[in-house]
Amino acid sequence: MTHPPSRSTALPKYIQLTELLIRDIDAGRLLDGERLPPEREMAVALGASIGTLRKALAELDRKGLLDRVQGSGNYVRKPRKPMGVYAMFRLELLSGGGLPTADVLQVDAMHKPQDLPVFGDSPRATRIRRRRYLNDVAIAVEEIWLDASAGVLTPQILGDSLYQTYLTELNFWITRAEDRVSISTLPAWTPDGFGPAGTPCGYIERFSWAAGPNPIEFSRTWFDTDKSVYVQRLK
Repeated sequence: MTHPPSRSTALPKYIQLTELLIRDIDAGRLLDGERLPPEREMAVALGASIGTLRKALAELDRKGLLDRVQGSGNYVRKPRKPMGVYAMFRLELLSGGGLPTADVLQVDAMHKPQDLPVFGDSPRATRIRRRRYLNDVAIAVEEIWLDASAGVLTPQILGDSLYQTYLTELNFWITRAEDRVSISTLPAWTPDGFGPAGTPCGYIERFSWAAGPNPIEFSRTWFDTDKSVYVQRLK
C-alpha cells in the first residue's frame, strides 16, 4: 500500500484513502477475500490517523467492498465492476496505483478549433488544461474539451475528478469512454518543470459519452512513460 498524496486535493483525507484502496482492489493488489492488516498497522503504513482510516474503512464497507468479521478483521470483497471516483482513470505509477490529483493550468470557453475531431452538438466548448499527478508524482499533462451543450465550467467549480464535477455541478455522468493510445510529443504549452515541449511521450485520445448518441467530451493526455503506464483491465 502506498501513501496518499501530501499535496493539497479537493477530497477529504478519508476519501483519499478510500479511493486509494479502491484502486488497489481494482488492480488486484488487494485480492478478493484478502484479510487487511490490523487497523493500527495499516494506519501507520498509510500515514493516516486511526480515526481517518476507520472512516475510510466504513466508506468501503458502505460501498460493499469489505466483509467486516467481528473478532477476525476486515476482508476485501472485490466488486464486479470498478466503483471509485477514478474508475475510468487508466494511468498508474510504474509500481502500481496512485491517487490522481490535478493542477488546473488554464480554463477557456471558446469556439472549437478546426483541428479537433467532431464531438458534441455545439460549435463552442470549454477547454481545460491540467497537470496530472499520481500521489505526489507529476505524470501527465492533459487538455479536455467539454461541449458547450453540457454547460460551462469555471476554475472555481473544478475538482480533481472532472467526472465528479460533471455530476455535482452540471448534473450529468460520463457513462462510457473510448481511448486511443499511441506515441506523441509534449505540446508547446507544457508547463515548466514537467519536460521540454517536443519530448517523446505516451499519448491518449479519449471520447466520452453521457446520455446522448454523440460524445460530449474529447480529451488529449500526454504522459511520462518513465513514471507511469496506461493500464486497461479486462474482466
